[in-house]
Amino acid sequence: MNGGPSGFHNAPVTKTIVIATALFTILFGVRGNSSKLELAYKDIFEKLRIWRLISSIFAFSSTPELIFGLCLLYYFRVFERQIGSNKYAVFVTFSVLVPLLFEILALGYLKDFLDKLTPGPYSLIFASFVPFFFDIPISSRFRIITLHLSNKSLIYLAGLQLLFSSGKQSLVPGLCGALAGCFYRFNTFGIRRCKFPDALASTFSRMSWPSSSSSTQNSSSDGNVERLPSYSSNQRDVNQQEETVPMLPEPSEASLTTLMSMGFDRTSAMQALLLTRDDLNAATNLLLEAQSH
Repeated sequence: MNGGPSGFHNAPVTKTIVIATALFTILFGVRGNSSKLELAYKDIFEKLRIWRLISSIFAFSSTPELIFGLCLLYYFRVFERQIGSNKYAVFVTFSVLVPLLFEILALGYLKDFLDKLTPGPYSLIFASFVPFFFDIPISSRFRIITLHLSNKSLIYLAGLQLLFSSGKQSLVPGLCGALAGCFYRFNTFGIRRCKFPDALASTFSRMSWPSSSSSTQNSSSDGNVERLPSYSSNQRDVNQQEETVPMLPEPSEASLTTLMSMGFDRTSAMQALLLTRDDLNAATNLLLEAQSH
């Protein structure tokens, strides 16, 4: 399946999560400590090893889980490109903290049935399946013998493999993540309106993925454009700009295709890319801000 342009372009948060997950898994796996990362009832409620709450988020307990998990995290970078890195960071934070609370409650109330949970970013992965189900359209269908499949089937199969990889110990974190994804989808507590401070977001973006002043362009666009008008109604402004500054190059077809795959029409996508000098991340944020008004 195609998750947009290859690599981590315009996806610095995803890049950080993927690298951190791979490093933590390899580090603890090589040292033979992967089993110590499990979120267990005794560690949390009896021994009060609170650090387990953090360490259990990033490291998988086995190589197959790591492979499937990283593939899914890499594919879901499309959502960071769709809503922008700032709001995606909010989504990640919400999809980690809320399921973590549910998991602690599950260990406390189901201790006779469930004494530990498998480590890894299960909550984030399965929270991402909610927008994947609702927002990613089916572009093709095919059949293998009697099975009717689509271009999304491979992602669902990878998710099922990961969900049941450790039985109930992986099922519970996955379901908690999916529940958090539903909360975010339906804007519980107004979470979709939350954003991190621009200074923090731009600093993180520069540290994670150096780009050609995208954060500067993004903040400039947010400050000067309250609503993105149609291309025809803004034609005079464009003509005035052409008289004072050199003509900007046409936006790349790849950027246009990416924005159109997110549901924006070609005219609005072209206008946004012109205003942001073909910066895909800034153009996406500009279009989403226009939709919110």
